[in-house]
Amino acid sequence: MPELEIDAVVFDVLGTLVDEPAGIRAGIRALAPSLDDSEVEQLLSLWQEHIEREQRNMVEGARPYRASDALDLEAARLVADAVGVEDANAVATLAPAGRRLSPWPDTVAGLSRLAERFPLMGLSNASRSALLELNAYAGLRWHQALSAEDARSYKPDPAVYRLAVAVSGRPPERLLMVAAHAWDLRAAQQLGLRTAYVARPVGDPPAPSDTFDLHADGLADLIEQLVRVRG
Repeated sequence: MPELEIDAVVFDVLGTLVDEPAGIRAGIRALAPSLDDSEVEQLLSLWQEHIEREQRNMVEGARPYRASDALDLEAARLVADAVGVEDANAVATLAPAGRRLSPWPDTVAGLSRLAERFPLMGLSNASRSALLELNAYAGLRWHQALSAEDARSYKPDPAVYRLAVAVSGRPPERLLMVAAHAWDLRAAQQLGLRTAYVARPVGDPPAPSDTFDLHADGLADLIEQLVRVRG
């Protein structure tokens, strides 16, 4: 494997830096406080499966592009319908639950440390407005935050990763894509980006066949590895 020479670090956001499921769970509980834990988990799965399926349909051209805000509203309606809530205001309150996400315990300090050594970019499937609100809520520090909305598509479409390449002005092999989702890293790898997997409780672990450049237990571990690489 070629030596790791990095000019900028690109982070996935949802799941990698913030606890997306916890935020949506909180929104579901606020919508229907009487639900037990198993019912909340079923509704969370309903939400997530809808988002994943519809994003995939758009990437594959089976559905015209719509920003993540529209998909979140669709998911909120599905959840509300499932629990018999017909109040449009309640649905509108639930829809942005995916913007009110808490950072993982090591996220804020880790980004601050990395920002002293590398230009940092966020690269998210969240819309521009959702990403702005999410970054503010979680206290994320970036030099640039990029939304897949600018590519009118979703990861793992190569067009989304090209946004980071274009903004950085660097060749792909000089960028390090960091994510807790192996599928995300595989797509970045196909475009030539270097890759770092960070373990999170809600991530998509690597398969035995994956050959990512770095594997880290968290951001502190990732930083130590990058410090050793850069010297």
